[in-house]
Amino acid sequence: MAEEEHDGEAIKEATLQVESVKEHAKSLSLELMLDGPEDGNNAIVSINAGAGGTEAQDWAEILFRMYVRWVERKGFKIEMIDFQPGDEAGIKGVTFMASGENAYGYLKSEKGVHRLVRISPFNANGKRHTSFASVFVYPEVDNEIVVEIDDKDLRIDVFRASGAGGQHVNKTSSAVRITHLPTGISVQCQQEKSQHRNKDLAMKVLKSRLYDAEKQKQDEKLQEMHDAKEDIAWGNQIRSYVLHPYQLIKDHRTGLDIGNVNAVLDGDLDPFIQEYLLSRKKK
Repeated sequence: MAEEEHDGEAIKEATLQVESVKEHAKSLSLELMLDGPEDGNNAIVSINAGAGGTEAQDWAEILFRMYVRWVERKGFKIEMIDFQPGDEAGIKGVTFMASGENAYGYLKSEKGVHRLVRISPFNANGKRHTSFASVFVYPEVDNEIVVEIDDKDLRIDVFRASGAGGQHVNKTSSAVRITHLPTGISVQCQQEKSQHRNKDLAMKVLKSRLYDAEKQKQDEKLQEMHDAKEDIAWGNQIRSYVLHPYQLIKDHRTGLDIGNVNAVLDGDLDPFIQEYLLSRKKK
């Protein structure tokens, strides 16, 4: 309608509204992709400088600033966990927590080696230099295990005690066996004369065994995260940031490249994150 009436102001306003709707739709589609079991968790991010001394340490600090700016853009909170300054400039390593909805779901795409190519600010001859830094991201894990047992998940059997325990114990069905159907864990108690007391004791044992099973699962998950961190090698670069002889940032996993390097280094990472998540969904 605005075009038909040649209304320049209306065309401008309509264009802005369309772009706004597009951005909102893009944001919603991105959130729909975050359906992993830990995607909604807070994210713990570790950045470590690669070999190369001051050059790599300066690059690690640039990456740290980039992620801090991204966290701020998202309205998330940041909490420092560890900070190791460089010998002359930059940082050797830093670990922080990004707290916000789907923080891990977004930032998991950043795990890997990041490569920088630029004219070295630390070389008097102005030579081109390549630096590396690794980024590792893992979800915040709730270490507090709460054991909740649903009655429908239990099968309770009562039977006569078979061991020594006196005439009353042997003649009545006071022994109790409780089976937790989802896990198959079964416990029994027949030491007390009271069926009610035996049931209470059996439930305590069952809760302890379920707690131990869940703790073991969490320990295995943490070990998997640790093993994945160890597998990150300097040759396994996910993204290159070229500042010389031309300016281009390229993601080697998706093929996406962006020429506005200043915007990306200032925290505009969403295009790379979205493209990575889309590529994962297509597999």
